[in-house]
Parts: sequence; structure tokens; C-alpha cells
Amino acid sequence: MQNLSARLARLSESQTIAMARRSRELKAQGIDVINLSLGEPDFPTPQVIKDAAKKAIDDDFSHYTHVSGYLELRQAITQKFARDNNLHFDADQIVVSTGAKQSIANAVLSIINPGDEVIIPSPYWVSYMDIVKLAEGKAILVEAGIENDFKVTASQLKKAITPRTKLMIFSSPCNPTGSVYSMKELEEIAATFAEYPDIYIISDEIYEHINFIGKHYSIGTVPSIKDRVITINGLSKAFAMTGWRVGYLGASKEIAKACDKIQGQITSATCSIAQKAAYTAVLLDPSATYSMRDIFHKRRDTVLTLMKDIPGLKTNVPDGAFYMFPDITYYIGKSYEGTLIKNGTDLCFYLLDKALVALVPGAAFGNDNYIRFTYAAAEEVLVEALKRMKEALSHLK
Repeated sequence: MQNLSARLARLSESQTIAMARRSRELKAQGIDVINLSLGEPDFPTPQVIKDAAKKAIDDDFSHYTHVSGYLELRQAITQKFARDNNLHFDADQIVVSTGAKQSIANAVLSIINPGDEVIIPSPYWVSYMDIVKLAEGKAILVEAGIENDFKVTASQLKKAITPRTKLMIFSSPCNPTGSVYSMKELEEIAATFAEYPDIYIISDEIYEHINFIGKHYSIGTVPSIKDRVITINGLSKAFAMTGWRVGYLGASKEIAKACDKIQGQITSATCSIAQKAAYTAVLLDPSATYSMRDIFHKRRDTVLTLMKDIPGLKTNVPDGAFYMFPDITYYIGKSYEGTLIKNGTDLCFYLLDKALVALVPGAAFGNDNYIRFTYAAAEEVLVEALKRMKEALSHLK
């Protein structure tokens, strides 16, 4: 191990992937574990998208494409951005990658030098922190509490800016909290960054279509900062295409060219067949995603109702995505059969052991006084999971 790179020591294993792996290991032993750790829609990919992939195979669309994706797909993505987000790009401002995570990594690696500071509102998606570490940047966390629906304010961000600040990364709708920024809130944030022309913003909008309160807003539409916003999106969540691995970004030509250069030395283009499927997906009317969104909305309400019967779980009401991120400080210091709960990590392992429910510690998202679980599961599964959790938590004294 001493011969491996120091880079590895800076990185953490994704806690969502780790808990999912532990859940699979227990299931392989015949143990009835309910896995609510991974954020993955439990629906099939829409048939029209699968048909497009099958046709691509039959048409032998099986060769390398442009690193950033084949031209017609990038043109289709520009149409999607204009239609859904009022964002206007040319095809050479689009880079298609092997998932939105790679899109984010490409952008961060294109912008950040060693020691540069990256503002990350916390709670944050698990990989933001480690992607910044990979680029040898320094993450500056700005805490957003449950009392403000886990959304940072413009004044908080302004206080975090220093001469070393190069980038901010945030998501709306947010993973893990489900929070959604209003246009007014985004405009206030944009006004702050308009004063600092050397700072970029990565806006992660992968949950755009899983929004329970109406219209989605993109910070890249604000004229004063639009050339410095890198808008991230993809197909995994809204179109139930997690395994297809297609994400994309829209950015200035300079940033897009840089991302293409990095991707060209790491993976080149993503799968040609998946790109053909993506072409069909991005051109679908957004109403094609509404049925899944509405089911997620119903499940959210079911889970919120069930959580009311569990003492001590304090939560916001998520306006999008498909996660709960409850505060569990009520249980800190309590114990059962020699197991002492000191933080969210302890509680997750306790619930995995006693309730056979796999969740993710809040530490993975920046605060170990919380836990995260997904409601991207069948309603009867969620009802059983909450029943098990309530029973196990009742033993903690």
C-alpha cells in the first residue's frame, strides 16, 4: 500500500455506495434487508427510449463518437436547455459524459488549481467534496440549517468569499435535502457573485424534473453571471436511466473545450448506444416524466405522515428529488444493549443491525447529526421500512 499515490489518502469511499454494498452482502446471506441508501428510481426506463437504443444497435451505431458526444445529440441538448431552462447554447458548448458525476469532475478539474477555494453549501452531495480534493482544491463549507430549509443565503456566501475563491458548487433540487431554490433566491446569489468576475458556479440540476412545487429555475439565466455558470444535467433521475450513464453540461466555449480535453484523456465519449437513447430522451416533452414525479410526490407524503409517529425525527418538507434528511440529535446519547448512539453514523449501523434497513449517515453530506434515506421505493416497502425503524428506535433509551 505504501507505493500507492497520496491522492488516494485524500479521498473517501462514497458512503452511499458503501452502504449499498453492505446491504447487498447481507441480502446475499439471505437476510431481508430494505435498502434505502442509493438514490435510484425504481421504475423501468421508458419504452420509447429503450426502443431507440435497440434501433441504434440494429443500425450498427457502434463506433467512437466525438469526445463530447455526437453532433445531433449535442444539438438536441441545446434544444432541451432552451425549451426547459431558457438557457441558450451552441452545440460546441455542450459536453456529454459518462454520467453527471463525470461532467462535474471535468468542470472542477478544468477550473481548480492546487489551493484554490471552492464554496460548497452544506449539506452537499457526497461527491462534491472528494472531486474538489482530487483537483487539490480546498472546500469551504457554508452551513445551511434545517430552519432555512437547508438553503444558504447570499449574505452567507459573500462572507465565505476570499481572494482564493474560484468556484461554487450547489444543487437544486438538492441531494440530500430535497430543497429547491426560488428564482428570487437564485437572483440574490447571482447578484453576490456578479461582484466577483473570476468565480465560476456549477449548478447541478440533475433532479430538475422531480420538483413538487412547479417551475424549475436555473441560475444560468441571470444575465450578469450567465457566462460563468456551468449547468449540469443528465438522464439518470428523471428518465430512470441510472445504468445508462449519460450526463451533460452546458457552459462557455472555453469551459466546454477544457472539459472535452480532460475527458478525451480519461474516457473519451460515453457509450454510443446510450447516446442514441439520450437523444430520444432529451427531445421528449417533459410531461413524459410527470407520472414518475407524481408517484415520488405521493411517496414523500406517505413517508412524512409515517415519520410523525416516530419521536425525535425532525425534518424539512422536501420540495424535490426523492430523499429525506432528518435531524437525529434526539437519539444522540441514547443506547440499547450496549450500543451507544454518538452520531448519525452510529444510528445508521444500529438501524442496519436492528431494523435491517440500510440508510446513509449524514456525515457523507456534511453533518453527522442527520441521516439520509431515499423514498425511491415501492410504497409498501417504505411502509415496512418506517415500521422497522420506529420499532428499533423505540428501544433507544
